[in-house]
Amino acid sequence: MANAIQGAMSTAPERTFTVRAACPHDCPDTCAMLVTVEERQGHRVATKIVGDPDHPTTHGSLCTKVARYLERTYHADRLLHPLKRVGPKGKGAFERVTWDEALDDIAKRLTAIAANDPERIVPYSYAGTMGLVQGESMAARFFHKLGASLLDRTICASAGAEAMGYTIGTRTGPAMEAFADAKLIVFWGTNAIASNLHLWSFAQAAKRNGAKLIAIDPYRSLTAEKCHEHIAPLPGTDGALALGLMHVLIREGWLDRDYVSRYTVGFDALATLAASYDPKRAAALCGIAVEQIERLAHDYWHIRPAAIRLNYGMQRAHGGGNAVRAITCLPALTGHWRSHAGGVLLSTSGMFNKDKAALERPDLLARPDGTLRHPRTINMSTIGHDLAAADPPIEALIVYNSNPVAVAPDSKRVAAGFAREDLFTVVLEQFQTDTADYADYVLPATTQLEHADVHATYGHLYVLANNPAIEPLGEALPNTEIFRRLAARMGFAEPCFQDSDDAIAAVAFKKSGTTASVDWASLKEKGWQRLDLPTPYAPFAEGGFPTPSGKCELYSETLRGMGLNPLPDYVPPYESPLDGSLLAARYPLAMISPPARNFLNSTFVNVTSLRANDGEPSLEMHPTDAAARGIADGDRVRVFNDRGNLELAVRVTDRARPGVVVALSIWWKKLARDGKNANELTHQRLTDIGRAPTFYDCLVDVSRA
Repeated sequence: MANAIQGAMSTAPERTFTVRAACPHDCPDTCAMLVTVEERQGHRVATKIVGDPDHPTTHGSLCTKVARYLERTYHADRLLHPLKRVGPKGKGAFERVTWDEALDDIAKRLTAIAANDPERIVPYSYAGTMGLVQGESMAARFFHKLGASLLDRTICASAGAEAMGYTIGTRTGPAMEAFADAKLIVFWGTNAIASNLHLWSFAQAAKRNGAKLIAIDPYRSLTAEKCHEHIAPLPGTDGALALGLMHVLIREGWLDRDYVSRYTVGFDALATLAASYDPKRAAALCGIAVEQIERLAHDYWHIRPAAIRLNYGMQRAHGGGNAVRAITCLPALTGHWRSHAGGVLLSTSGMFNKDKAALERPDLLARPDGTLRHPRTINMSTIGHDLAAADPPIEALIVYNSNPVAVAPDSKRVAAGFAREDLFTVVLEQFQTDTADYADYVLPATTQLEHADVHATYGHLYVLANNPAIEPLGEALPNTEIFRRLAARMGFAEPCFQDSDDAIAAVAFKKSGTTASVDWASLKEKGWQRLDLPTPYAPFAEGGFPTPSGKCELYSETLRGMGLNPLPDYVPPYESPLDGSLLAARYPLAMISPPARNFLNSTFVNVTSLRANDGEPSLEMHPTDAAARGIADGDRVRVFNDRGNLELAVRVTDRARPGVVVALSIWWKKLARDGKNANELTHQRLTDIGRAPTFYDCLVDVSRA
């Protein structure tokens, strides 16, 4: 196939045209893209990819990563044929086989396991694509019919998503474009330049119009550097900071009492809680100055409207869920929800009325007598533990849209689980990732330019279509087609297993609510469409919270009924450098591992031009902490705790605050000098709400290598 394309490129194009597409990656911007395609000797070749200039949030620009998507699609290392393992697990030794050989053997193995107990088969997937078709549609149908274990997809957003649900009833906030009209923007736990570039553009417009920008982040990121003020709390202490702000707001009477009385419940109880978090106490918990809390509270009340861009980094600690709850209460106390440019934005995903039942067909769990099976649920964030200790044991793992050996916490345990010789593993992939090295079969999957899909987003208010621009390279197939073919071999006769990708996309959204007018045929032609929402969009200007009470629940009866704290109290990290524990004495540095600017989780790490920008895995460390250990800039250092160790090049810089080290991630382990990444050091304990991982709740120490 590569030779055919190279040969075609030597001839003049017979025609050139543009295809409307959408970025599939785990990013709130979900950009609308235009792909230039040349047709030569019967082959379609994508020659250019740009952002759609007419899309209201993309504005014609793509991030550095996606702007090089052609390098990824036509990468020399693309997997183009089915592969079968021939060497030890983890060594990545494979031989080429046909699709028939691979699928026949996979179906035979899965049938045998399912005959004993289908729950011993586990799917493992996440956001390798955010598409509703190539994500959880045909795949979910397959596993429901099989009766396999369910997967709790918690590895990124569940703590914050569930916390917001208990507080405001849904996942929504000000429109991305509205940030241009804000007068105060607080970037709380988000490096927007790296992970929300187009919102940053609107923030820059606001800044030019006189807005003040504040970053709250343990690390002086690219975003924090360009804000007027940077507040650097210790990881996992954001809840204490939010309660300290509440204390000052209530003490000073900086409250929209009309909004509080009309549209919230539980103020008196919350005020009593906040009274115990005076700025001195909150500052001590956060490791910051009292004056920073006082000044932030002053600005948050007096500079209006104020918008908080909340992101998922700050929820990746033990108390992440309650921290999100506390922060989400702030715009209700101060009335910032009244403005279209005020409030808090974590995600807009709750506004997309997805028809999950039509996509995933949970009715396929029905037994012949009509009763529903209720398979067990495996939490993807504890896959290392479950591969070793689940009862009944996991005997087969089907991985798609994910790279767990690199991205899941406590990586050593994860790799040990994948290395089990009695575990049958199938990986659907575009490249031979760390996870693919452990597979019994690797099945080549298409990229976004080679298949159809439809996209909701979690950062703006537009549905997007993705049209295939080129034919699949080699023998690569869309995820949907791989599961169709497996379903046929397993004898699944239901008509839904014959649905085309277009048919699936056509039923992705319910024809009601905000998605009432989404029509797939029209969307494919236009490329994108705004949800049926007012302009400007101020979701809670007059209350209307979709909670049980219809109000912002500062106090949640739902949580109380679950035996959890109904108030958003501060929950300290599992591992804190300030808690006086023996663990903190042994490992006195808190480590966080946010994504490197040129990577998106573990995606794009193998694109040479992007990896070259980051050089090699590194650790950023404050000069005070480095000097105490005799470490100089450029040294190679050993980062370690009881769970493992890794070797990194060190950058001594005050971008990392004292007591915190920063290991920008997530590198493929095989591309690191020592074959490890930051998840060698993280643990599998979960958040207070949402059963999510606690990647940034991690103590380490550092020494010269």
